[in-house]
Amino acid sequence: MKLQKRKWLLPILGGFSGLIIWQWELLQYGLMQARGQLKILWEARPIEEVLTDTNFPDSLKQKLQLIQEIRRFAEDSIGLNPSKNYTTFYDQHGKPVLWVLTACPPYELKAYEWRFPLLGSFSYKGFFELPKAEAEERRMKAQGYDTDIGEVLGWSTLGWFKDPVLSNFLRRSPGHLADLIIHELTHGTLYVPDNVDYNENLANFVGYQGALMFLRHKYGENSPELQQYVHSMSDKKRFIRFVLQAAQSLDSLYGSFPTDMADSKKAAAKQQHIERIVHALDTVRFASDRYRDYFTDFTPNNTFFMEFIRYNEQQNAFEEEFYQKFGGDFKKYWAHLKATYPSL
Repeated sequence: MKLQKRKWLLPILGGFSGLIIWQWELLQYGLMQARGQLKILWEARPIEEVLTDTNFPDSLKQKLQLIQEIRRFAEDSIGLNPSKNYTTFYDQHGKPVLWVLTACPPYELKAYEWRFPLLGSFSYKGFFELPKAEAEERRMKAQGYDTDIGEVLGWSTLGWFKDPVLSNFLRRSPGHLADLIIHELTHGTLYVPDNVDYNENLANFVGYQGALMFLRHKYGENSPELQQYVHSMSDKKRFIRFVLQAAQSLDSLYGSFPTDMADSKKAAAKQQHIERIVHALDTVRFASDRYRDYFTDFTPNNTFFMEFIRYNEQQNAFEEEFYQKFGGDFKKYWAHLKATYPSL
């Protein structure tokens, strides 16, 4: 009997060892991410505790209470799934806690995708340690990809963990705070595997519409809070339209390259086209100065344009479907989406 067990055990152990060696890099990454996430969860404090802390500023306590109102509104009036997300608080002490790496081929607006077991494909890769993100970026650059590392201001673990309120949330105005919270809670309500663009566009749409609804509900139609949010979003929408149109023109340029065109000529044409895009921003009329000098400190590459596509390209389609087919009723809309799309 012992000999028979060993005959079965050795192939299993051998296969398991082979799997570990084959996926060692992925396993290391998973452990690193788990360690970073667990650190935040371990150090997060219940919001009820923070609200009784005499050393915590009253102005920030009001923001924490506002987040709880946003959560309840998102569940009761927008139809997002109930959860324990944003019932704890993590103090970042003014430092970023997560960075995300994105990559694109040099002459194609197509996001590089990383695959993860159980979760599927993602067009970005998160890191709780900046040097790890920079090392991965160097590897991608060496393969010729356009890359970008950006600080993440908020994220969803899709129900795997109880997502905390991060201290940088509390810098936001009521409208932008509602937008962020509702955006992230949307991911916990519907997340279509292997379709990051759809998920982020949907969350952006629900975040914006939900924030408008919440501000009207809490402050009123003519309130300064609603007007400030609408005003700031009008400039953001102008900038988004500009970038999406620029992305289309850049995509057309890449599509016009002959298959035998030298990379040096492609690079020169790409650089000239992006320089024209940067200079064309001066022709956009903004109400504030926020976007006027947007490209002063950096030159956009393919990852910049792909980010705007990932989050914003489908907004008009969502808005048309939401209002024309469902009369602006979120609960009917959610019933339709959940019946139509498989979710994690």
